[in-house]
Amino acid sequence: MNTLTTTPFAHLLDRLFDEAEKATSPTIAELSQNERARLMRSKTEYRDFYGRLKDLWLPVSRQTGELLYMLARSGGARNIVEFGTSFGISTLYLAAALRDNGGGRLISSEFESLKVTRANQHLADAGLANLVEIREGDALNTLSTNLPETIDLVLLDGAKSLYTEILALVECRLRPGALIIADDADYCPEYLDHVRSPDNGYLSTSFPDNIELSMRTA
Repeated sequence: MNTLTTTPFAHLLDRLFDEAEKATSPTIAELSQNERARLMRSKTEYRDFYGRLKDLWLPVSRQTGELLYMLARSGGARNIVEFGTSFGISTLYLAAALRDNGGGRLISSEFESLKVTRANQHLADAGLANLVEIREGDALNTLSTNLPETIDLVLLDGAKSLYTEILALVECRLRPGALIIADDADYCPEYLDHVRSPDNGYLSTSFPDNIELSMRTA
């Protein structure tokens, strides 16, 4: 079974990607490239910065979404953690993989209440809401408790500066062979240093679209 190719799901993705492409944010357009990069690396201003992005979808690409689906399917993932729901496009790909794997649980975290509401609606439209729990708030809090004993896959696509801290919250629950996908990880050099060091129990490599794919080896 492949949910991605079913008519309702494929049409929903087409609509959401179209909406995402049309979304704009005047407050972000006012920022210089250097200021955007500084804010993306900040560990103290991320709430304000991502608040300015509340109207933007910040979706994964179609190719990255398909990669997420394939990685979750091939690994037989049952327990997935996502940092950064936004409007839920990546969440849809991961939840589709869970359904096609026979079921499971996806725990996601998002700052913005409007995005949580819209993402939940998109999951309901896809018939996948029963597989997903979106926790509203700062992931440093929402992902610090009540996680599955064993985690098969993690997607890091929220505030880039927090990747190391979010990984630390779930690290002890990662099963050997668990996968961690980090989007735009170049904005968090300390995260890359951590997962690229064999001493820390990972095998890691970079992919196109600024994706870092890591596997837990220990």
